[in-house]
Amino acid sequence: MILQLRALLGYGESFQLDVDRDLPIAGVTALFGRSGCGKTTLLRIIAGLERVPGAVVRFDDQQWQRGREFVPLHRRRIGLVFQEHSLLPHLSVKDNLLYGYRRTPETLRRLHPPEVTAMLAIEDLLDRRIDQLSGGQRQRVSLGRALLISPQLLLLDEPMAALDTQTKREIMPFLSRMAAESGVPIIMVSHAPDEVERLADRVVFMQNGQIQSIETLQQAMARPDSPLFEDAGAASVLEGRLGEPGEDGVSPFGPPEARLWVPNATAEATNRSIRLRIMARDISLSLVDPQQISIQNHLRVTIEQIYPPKNHRILVACRTADGQLLLAEVTSRAVSQLGLKAGQDVYALIKSVAFLA
Repeated sequence: MILQLRALLGYGESFQLDVDRDLPIAGVTALFGRSGCGKTTLLRIIAGLERVPGAVVRFDDQQWQRGREFVPLHRRRIGLVFQEHSLLPHLSVKDNLLYGYRRTPETLRRLHPPEVTAMLAIEDLLDRRIDQLSGGQRQRVSLGRALLISPQLLLLDEPMAALDTQTKREIMPFLSRMAAESGVPIIMVSHAPDEVERLADRVVFMQNGQIQSIETLQQAMARPDSPLFEDAGAASVLEGRLGEPGEDGVSPFGPPEARLWVPNATAEATNRSIRLRIMARDISLSLVDPQQISIQNHLRVTIEQIYPPKNHRILVACRTADGQLLLAEVTSRAVSQLGLKAGQDVYALIKSVAFLA
């Protein structure tokens, strides 16, 4: 599916949104950029909450806006989830979930309460009042309500921005599962690299009201100058299945030839394909497989490229045995002393506590 966007919108001399692009829509598309770059304004235009003269919005074969033609939000069949939940406080969780479901014609219902409540693990919350829920639970209910109108497109405006770090960590597996299992294409606004790296299939980079580029997540994370790396630094995302934890609380991740061990994984992530985010600065490289060392993850990799130094730090791009990209950040001195070069097999040493699953 393709989302065609044409919009020119100015707010005085301080800001102008100027977009003329076609976005491929499948999986999760992230609108990424710093605050004030136009992400939310663009999302509101897509939703029909912002009517811009002269704009063109076309979703697949549906013309939502062009000239005098304008299809309002309720006829676009879009699900919306914002930073702050918009649940109805006088209704129970169950009645909030059913509010849109009951108003959706039976012929258009593709998602139903049992599968959605199971997907978001909110079956035990159905009889509670909204004020009895934690922030993460409220946001999961908001996601469920948006899904139960069986939308053809789901728009998320920084859905985790109002949550604390621990709650974000708890809700991330549910968002990931929803993106993988619901079958609904998602456009997500975010300025947090970790959210994009964990959830997105494609990234729309925005700056000063314009779309700079549209890249797959793999493309966005394969270049050292990626905007995703500007604040927190370079990172890698490995995809694989997370197994059952052992008695020590550590779970196997990935195939035997590229096996890693992940501690304290959430129950929602177990026995599923997940993404494991690893900061490049948390990876060391060794020419040999070291023994008698507390670091449990010794991953055999092949160096693919060594980038020019920046502030005496060098980014080394490696390829795992199952073909995934792994970035390590080491000093210029380490590269020189170890004689690192492209095509060389080395061991990537990763502390288990560095994993962000």
